[in-house]
Amino acid sequence: MIGSDSWIGTQYRSVPPSLHDENELNALIGLFAVAFLSATILPGASEVTLAALCLKGYDPVTLWAVATVANTLGSVVNWALGRFMLRYQDAKWFPFKGERLERAEAWFTRRGVWTLTLGWVPVIGDGLTFVAGVFRVPLWQFVLLVGIGKALRYAVVVYLLMQVS
Repeated sequence: MIGSDSWIGTQYRSVPPSLHDENELNALIGLFAVAFLSATILPGASEVTLAALCLKGYDPVTLWAVATVANTLGSVVNWALGRFMLRYQDAKWFPFKGERLERAEAWFTRRGVWTLTLGWVPVIGDGLTFVAGVFRVPLWQFVLLVGIGKALRYAVVVYLLMQVS
């Protein structure tokens, strides 16, 4: 019978046990999106998002992993632009221009592939990850080095937050 309590109970058995699980999934998706976009040429505040979610009580290890993976994958976009799209560098829409690109190339040439661990640094990091594509750094090496740098950066953020709270 539709109006009976047993029918209502049956309808809600397939719903997750708590709304918190859905909120957590949404939070992780949001963090992933912000961290991914922050690694591209688009501005973002992945550290702020990570900190806010840590302070709300979400699992810091999960947050760290999601932010690290997403931000590293976002940097792969820059690598791919450098690797496959350099021929369009004179187009208006092309994100890396003139002096910014020259600075990144000089830095990368002088200091080598290990500079990719600094791919998280504002302004210069995007250029470095782009130049790595131009110089055809193997993708596996790129992901490893950039991932290490980004993982360490987010680990410091999480660690500092755990000390404060």
